[in-house]
Amino acid sequence: MAELQNLAYVVIAASDLGAWRTYVETIVGAGTCEAAGGALGLRLDDHPWRVLIAPGVDDDMTHAGWDLGSDEELDEYVAALRAKGADVVEEAAGLAAARCVTRLYSLADPNGFRHEFFTGRTGLVADGGALSPILRGRFVTGDLGIGHILPVSKDYDEGVSWYRSVLGLRYSDRIRQEMAPGVYADATFFHTATGRHHSLATGAFPSPKRLNHLMLEFSDMNDVGFACDRAKKAGIPIVLELGHHPNDQMFSFYMRTPSGFGLELGYGGVVIEEGKWEPQVYPVMSDWGHARNMNMVD
Repeated sequence: MAELQNLAYVVIAASDLGAWRTYVETIVGAGTCEAAGGALGLRLDDHPWRVLIAPGVDDDMTHAGWDLGSDEELDEYVAALRAKGADVVEEAAGLAAARCVTRLYSLADPNGFRHEFFTGRTGLVADGGALSPILRGRFVTGDLGIGHILPVSKDYDEGVSWYRSVLGLRYSDRIRQEMAPGVYADATFFHTATGRHHSLATGAFPSPKRLNHLMLEFSDMNDVGFACDRAKKAGIPIVLELGHHPNDQMFSFYMRTPSGFGLELGYGGVVIEEGKWEPQVYPVMSDWGHARNMNMVD
């Protein structure tokens, strides 16, 4: 049965591309490039771009792009979506070219953005993304995709069901933390066929944005600490200080992006081996650290 291989890219509509360029090059350490339609491409590896910052007023995620691996798998996946009653459409060749793919389909998300499904990423580069010299290592991508997204669900039960039964994502685990007597923070985590602990998670909590955060993973733990130091020196708001998650084992911190949602930069995430993984429900979001900056509470 065809299924999603990895989260290959995301598209962000942003009101200040100049701020994003500075943020990416001097704080995050990614490469940048000019993309179709006046957009800014963020380069993490040999793909033409992995995050597309397009001119727009939303300052939020608009699209998430999923790799199906082959034409046959894409055809089978789209047929399965339609059999479920999903209104998946084939996108025009022009949009496929702008996304640097050979074939492209899309489907509206109940939480306000679109999922795109493709095969055949084009425009691969030989320089490994021309990353900033501020990095010691690289970004962890390849078959695992770019990292993960956490969109906020308007209806939590509906969101969890949709991501699992319609998109066909695999359940990883859940965190349900009691923040006050009878008041819980709840999130559910999903992975794709290649096994990054989660390529998508969702929760239900007050949020001005569709996207709570995007996570990018470094291959060198030191790059997490250096990025955190650079962010603080530059006056970038830190949402969660350095800490560690119990489920995906990620060492990370969270900071604000120029568009207002969060960016998690991490190291050491789990890759799930099917048949050996036992999903759990964890009682805490972080087993140490990740102290919240109360000035950042929306």
